[in-house]
Amino acid sequence: MNSLTSKLPPIGTLGPFVALLLACVFFATQSERFLTSQNFALILQQVMVVGVIAIGQTLIILTAGIDLSCGMIMALGGIVMTKVAADYGLSAPVAIACGIGVTTLFGLINGLLVTKVKLPPFIVTLGTLNIAFAITQLYSNSQTITDIPDGMLWLGNTFRIGDTAIVWGAILMLFLYLVVWIALRETAPGRHVYAVGNNPEATRLTGIATDKVLLGVYVMAGVFYGIASLLSVARTGAGDPNAGQTENLDAITAVVLGGTSLFGGRGIILGTLVGALIVGVFRNGLTLMGVSSVYQILVTGILVILAVATDQLSRKGAR
Repeated sequence: MNSLTSKLPPIGTLGPFVALLLACVFFATQSERFLTSQNFALILQQVMVVGVIAIGQTLIILTAGIDLSCGMIMALGGIVMTKVAADYGLSAPVAIACGIGVTTLFGLINGLLVTKVKLPPFIVTLGTLNIAFAITQLYSNSQTITDIPDGMLWLGNTFRIGDTAIVWGAILMLFLYLVVWIALRETAPGRHVYAVGNNPEATRLTGIATDKVLLGVYVMAGVFYGIASLLSVARTGAGDPNAGQTENLDAITAVVLGGTSLFGGRGIILGTLVGALIVGVFRNGLTLMGVSSVYQILVTGILVILAVATDQLSRKGAR
């Protein structure tokens, strides 16, 4: 089982990196501004929210699940942490804890419905997507919250390396990817995540509590959505009730482009980071070329289809 869970087909490992490299080479020939340190720092800033959401999404997809609610849960977390700070005058750490607590609670609810009630993850998270959206609109009265303490905005601040301004939130995103990569690669719980996605029944028969693994994955995903809430607030300087409406699809896109199989059991978390960067590079490069945002969405859709097709072909080749 270790050989199955610790190794990936070469196409799953190298494909995302090759795609990112080719995209960078292409856009470098189209715009002189693309290959600048300032532009790469901007790309990191643009993908940091979706990148952190995609960490939680990757954990769930590795178990052969999916989470359609991640974007709206993130939006709800942002509204909770900003509104309790604005309305009740709570300190930034307490308000942030409230927001992350709410997103973690939603992760727990998703996990319990999947593990205890045995509902399909697609249906569960489709339902909680709508619930989170409704609560967000009702709690905020559909109003943006702007009276935010400075302590909630520091991850949106920058530091300089030479002439390049790098946002602290991007550094946090990279640190989280490193931590999760080590956890999935070097710890028993991390290997159990792969095992559950690869063959849940065989994993259960070996004595691993598969329901506990699944529940833990959904709860941890909720934590990451809460961190993404904080990054969104720090980046925009506001709690936006209309945030999160496309982040679920963007996160799934990043995971798929990063080489994680939608069928579970295969993928690397660093591939998801590369997938998020691929989306960011394409959108940034097409913007520099003056291409309409509609075509950017079109290109993203094509990339997702190609990634899923590649996954299917690699699965058939492994049989």
